[in-house]
Amino acid sequence: MNANREMDLRDKCADLFGGRRLVIASNRGPLEYEGEDGEAPKCRIGCGGLVTALSAGVRLADITWIAAALTEADRHVAASGGPATEDSRTVGCQVRFVAPDRRAYHLHYNVFSNPILWFLHHSMLDGLRRRDLWGQMERAWERGYVPVNRAFADAVLEELRRPRSAGVALFQDYHLYLAGRYVRDRAPGAVLQHFIHVPWPEPHAWLQIPWHITEAIFDGLLANDVVRFQTQRSAHNFLLTCLDHVRGAFIDFEKAVVSYEGRRIRVRSGAISVDPHYLQQEAASPEAQAYVKKLEPLAGERTIVRVDRVDPSKNVLGGFQAFDLLLRQHPELRGRVKFLAFLVPSRTGIPEYRRYKDRVFRLVDHINARHGYESWRPVEVFYENNFQQALAGMTLYDVLLVNSLADGMNLVAKEGPVVNRRDGVLVLSTEAGAFQELGEGALAVNPQDVKGTAEALWQAMIMPASERRRRAALLRDAITERSLLSWMSEQLEELHDVAVSAVAASALVDAGRSSWREAVA
Repeated sequence: MNANREMDLRDKCADLFGGRRLVIASNRGPLEYEGEDGEAPKCRIGCGGLVTALSAGVRLADITWIAAALTEADRHVAASGGPATEDSRTVGCQVRFVAPDRRAYHLHYNVFSNPILWFLHHSMLDGLRRRDLWGQMERAWERGYVPVNRAFADAVLEELRRPRSAGVALFQDYHLYLAGRYVRDRAPGAVLQHFIHVPWPEPHAWLQIPWHITEAIFDGLLANDVVRFQTQRSAHNFLLTCLDHVRGAFIDFEKAVVSYEGRRIRVRSGAISVDPHYLQQEAASPEAQAYVKKLEPLAGERTIVRVDRVDPSKNVLGGFQAFDLLLRQHPELRGRVKFLAFLVPSRTGIPEYRRYKDRVFRLVDHINARHGYESWRPVEVFYENNFQQALAGMTLYDVLLVNSLADGMNLVAKEGPVVNRRDGVLVLSTEAGAFQELGEGALAVNPQDVKGTAEALWQAMIMPASERRRRAALLRDAITERSLLSWMSEQLEELHDVAVSAVAASALVDAGRSSWREAVA
């Protein structure tokens, strides 16, 4: 996005809210602290796609960002009154930590939000059918999810009541489904939005959890003025689920509105994006280029790359199974193709994730033992959270594999084509939210189909250079067409419209009351 367009958006948002402060609430925030006992905590910029995306809001408006204290150092900072002014200035907004009881937060995050809500949203329903799970679920809900949501709501309410507040709060993702209700009950005039970054499943998925929990989740979400999703499919599934599971709700599918308890809730979609200029700058940095030099000797005549958290929903296992099948079907590829996998540790405190990681690494060892030889190993795994290294890897791919079972969006599918320098082919799951925008330039795969994924990898490797260039250009154009700032500006404009509509409705009610009084008199 050019500087003039960014300035126009910033000016527009300043006009919309008059320089008053908005509130963002998310589990992970823009700052994290680390340090040993007795040492002064050291600040670092928070990581993750959601944090990167929401940082666009900081460039457009005056914001207070409320996040969970994830480290002991975060808790120390929270207890001492919040992040230092200079640290908040680093990310361009005020940052406030919520530090609930450690046990409550463990139950909230490690037992209920992940894996229960995460598995449900990603349609991994087998993980929700264990005989002992409902007892754990009830305990984690009552002692973890509910109190942590209340703690976030209390912090949001405090910020909404400050003198310079715009009275607008933007909740993020599946960790905070109840917070909107707790805020609405105590601040009826607030303007609230909940953006859900994960995919929304079909209505039957919600039968996997107790009914009173489902009711409370929907009541919490429908306390907002706007509920937003990454894709039209997720927004439509949400409307269908409200139709099936929310008593007393009226659904207008044409206008994408839910009428509930005398209020009209807008249901919208808008795909999150990436910042191409930032990514290209980072890929050209000395740090990333040093990794390029390290990785180039490991590449093959054709190089497959994947960048993913080791999460069952990402289907890392299925991707390696497809590669194993490819090598069995095409033995002539031995010694010529390499698979570079940049895998990020994920939720290692959750048993399901640890077991999945073990299965992945056992399969990698099997592939290398079965197909490799002394001077050539087909799979190289880099198991660490190293953004610069992953960017360097994405510059080198001939094939980028994104075969997730379900994904709200998947930013790797957008980051890779922006930095790649080899007209690489994107093999993309139809179940990733990014497929809605990038499907024309990608090779589509059903993530459940290992044989089909192996065939797509083969087609990507033998694709003529002219077709590779054409597809790579389509991907770049689709990605650069929509910016992060536009994504955030869309939301702020609609929230302003909600606020204006509420004021107008209130004025009409007041006018009606006056007319009634005059008539009675």
